[in-house]
Amino acid sequence: MINLNGTVLETENATVALNNRGLNYGDAVFETLRFSGGKIYFWEDHYFRLMASMRILRMEIPMNFTMEFLEEEIIRIVNSEEKNNPFRIKLLVWRKTGGKYAPLTNDIEYAISLEKLEEPFYNLDESNCEIELFKDHYITSGLLSTLKTTNRLINILGSIYAQENQYDNCLLLNENKQIVEALNGNVFLVTGNIIKTPPLSDGCLNGIMRKQIIAIIKELPKIEIEESSVSPFELQKGDEIFITNTIQGLVPVTKYRKKEFNNTVAKTLLPKLNLRARMA
Repeated sequence: MINLNGTVLETENATVALNNRGLNYGDAVFETLRFSGGKIYFWEDHYFRLMASMRILRMEIPMNFTMEFLEEEIIRIVNSEEKNNPFRIKLLVWRKTGGKYAPLTNDIEYAISLEKLEEPFYNLDESNCEIELFKDHYITSGLLSTLKTTNRLINILGSIYAQENQYDNCLLLNENKQIVEALNGNVFLVTGNIIKTPPLSDGCLNGIMRKQIIAIIKELPKIEIEESSVSPFELQKGDEIFITNTIQGLVPVTKYRKKEFNNTVAKTLLPKLNLRARMA
């Protein structure tokens, strides 16, 4: 089922025009949400990130696009399915059809879709996760690179590269050859009692899970969090690397080139993350 501009439809009956601006120009933003236990995890953070993204892209935010309205629209489509299941939900917003690069209007349309998840809460996947650098293309650091838009060609090409070379994930670099993020989430590097994650100024996505993990780490004794640039040379000196995103939570990296990593910190963070998600 899909909620298309307020109308709940069977997936096969939900269509958009070929001149859709999201399709033709990538003129769209989206939020990927996790729904479990009757609630949207970290909904307030997702909502305000969406509003900020729409403002930066100069989209006209409808008066009724309140946090309560969008939550109700999401619940409507959840209720059309087996609502006790956990879901991955995608909230997609695009500028209305018209114009070429210069739009005829800044008004928007939206769609909400969902798919079932297996686990109702975050689990630590301890299977192999070998990573490599993706160096064919670079993320250009700046405000736009921190937004969750539909312009994801680097992520797509990096994912193909990973598949072709039997890697489980890749790390993306910016124009200064600094680590920015993984293909599907933010990255954290643990070395001793210091945990580093790339700053937004380096071009990483302003991730919701990134924000939650930083907040949890700040509450831990004897561990420091640094939002600072990460050089590829630092990776093999680290004790642990993990990737964060809203759907999976924490994904420990097991190997980068000849270096193997533990998951001690990730195991410490996981129960605190689940508690935070239930209380958010």
